[in-house]
Amino acid sequence: MHAILIPVKDLSRAKQRLAGTMPQAERTRLARAMLNDVFAAVARMRSGIAVYVVSSDAQVLAEARARGWECLSETAQHSESRSVDDASRICAARGVTALLRLPIDIPLVRAADIEAVWAACPAAPGSVLVPSRSGSGTNALLRTPPDLFPSHFGPGSLGKHLDEAGRRRAYARVLRNARIALDVDDEGDLRALASRRDLGDHTAAVLRDLRIRRRSASASS
Repeated sequence: MHAILIPVKDLSRAKQRLAGTMPQAERTRLARAMLNDVFAAVARMRSGIAVYVVSSDAQVLAEARARGWECLSETAQHSESRSVDDASRICAARGVTALLRLPIDIPLVRAADIEAVWAACPAAPGSVLVPSRSGSGTNALLRTPPDLFPSHFGPGSLGKHLDEAGRRRAYARVLRNARIALDVDDEGDLRALASRRDLGDHTAAVLRDLRIRRRSASASS
């Protein structure tokens, strides 16, 4: 059985690295919009892949349940890597043989992009890694089995994940995808996002409402 895992932090404290660019209320709105666009892309997939959402945010879990997805409730999130690894072990125990972790801050993603990652799924033991825009992070991570190796999300994660796969003599493929690559962590990412014409509907609406395009242009001048 194949499944997608979407970890979601408490959105009331989302995107702390953008604190110098926008207040928390705006960061929360942006995070929720990006999440809605990622949820929409996953929901449009043609294949019957199971979806798990792990979060401590009650509203997010309610939205996932409304879509018929599996919910894994946390009392707190110590780190994204720990949340993903704990959830991956639960998924493996439930019979999931391959698991794709997707973040919520990739609002350009389309169903076809996700399906392309699955099309590259190797036989176990193996992994597919989609790098971040910088080339050093890991924006999507497919592992078979789900607990093949520990997660190391954060700076330099791509190299760490490739090292983990190597230690286990597992196949690892780096698959580049420009839409999955653009996640939003800092002001540079926000400027890159605001310049795109292929945004998801929810994110585009929030950026227009908050006038992010104009604000980003002023900040860079």
